[in-house]
This record gives sequence, C-alpha cells and structure tokens, in this order.
Amino acid sequence: MTFASFADGLAAALLLAGCVLTLAAGVGITRFPDLLARIHAAAKPQVLGLLLVLSAEALRVRSWPVLGMLVVVVIFQFLTIPVAAHMVARGGYRTEQLDRSLLVVDDLRTDMEAAAAAEKAPTNYDD
Repeated sequence: MTFASFADGLAAALLLAGCVLTLAAGVGITRFPDLLARIHAAAKPQVLGLLLVLSAEALRVRSWPVLGMLVVVVIFQFLTIPVAAHMVARGGYRTEQLDRSLLVVDDLRTDMEAAAAAEKAPTNYDD
C-alpha cells in the first residue's frame, strides 16, 4: 500500500465524517425547538464538519499552496462561526425569539435587569 492510496482512503473517510456532521447540523436546525438549541446545533457540528472536509481536501490534493489556503480558511471559520452564532443568539434573546421556560439558568436576564436599573438610577453630575 502506497502513501497515495492510504491518503486517498483517509480523505474519503474524513469527507464522509464531515458530511455526516454537516447533515447532523441540518437535522438539528430543523428538529430542535428553540433558537438557542438550533444555533448550538448549527455552530458546533459545522466547525468540526468543515475541519474534516477541508482536511480531506488537503489529503486528496497534496499541494502546499492549497494546504496554505485551507489553513487560512479553517482559521477564519474557527474565529467567525462562534462569534456569529453568539451574535444571532443574543439578538434572538433580546427580540424575544426564544422560549424562556426552556432556560435552566438565565444569566443574561440578570445582567440586562441590572443594566436597566443602572440606567434608571439618578445621576449626579454636580460633583
């Protein structure tokens, strides 16, 4: 068995695993009941699925310029997917697009109530 055939087999396995994770993310988006669960289902498997698919591509192509570009793509995706998921979840929370009865702990509500109380408190600028 040569390295090329081993790399091709490993690339096929990684590609299949990445596709399964991407499918799981799609199923989770359609099946989960509220926004926060859907965002979690979309972000977590998407990151790992993308990593597996791009790893498969790197093993299949075996080119340094392509590998460099794939590393850049992975880095940017690892940085942007969690931030985007956080921003969508926070926006959905603030616009009441989720079922609050499903939350076990709601730390953001406590923080938002404290911020609202601080805004309503009288300020003394005469000092």
